[in-house]
Amino acid sequence: MLPLLEKRWLEASIRFLRCYQIERCWDYLVPENMAQLLEENPLAAATSRAALKVLVEENLIQRAADMGEYFLEQLSEIPSPHVKEVRGRGLLIGVELNENAGGARRFCESLQTKGDPRQETHERVIRFAPPLVIDKETIDWAIPSIRESLNLP
Repeated sequence: MLPLLEKRWLEASIRFLRCYQIERCWDYLVPENMAQLLEENPLAAATSRAALKVLVEENLIQRAADMGEYFLEQLSEIPSPHVKEVRGRGLLIGVELNENAGGARRFCESLQTKGDPRQETHERVIRFAPPLVIDKETIDWAIPSIRESLNLP
């Protein structure tokens, strides 16, 4: 029963939080769109509402934009012959590697041994998705190990 509740909560939260990507959020929150969410799982609706409250009250959306910009800047300044492009939005950042870099897995494994586990995507992209509450000190702590890993021979 618990996995079903977790699945329902996640689905409902995603549907509810998706409205933040729409410029005029309240235009999306009309009875036709929200009826299924509210009728099927009031617990998920309450949880989503609490999550939104935290996002707004703690200014996590703006914080994600600011920290993401800083992290992207720091990653872009790393000189590495293996990096083709660094791109991202907010705290969702990808470092695309050149074809001759030998794949992203070895870089991710190197980062993992340094205590910073990462996951490769599409064989040539290292994905960074830190938590919304990350601060500059933590980013600054991670950059040297990322720099060292991206400069593997």
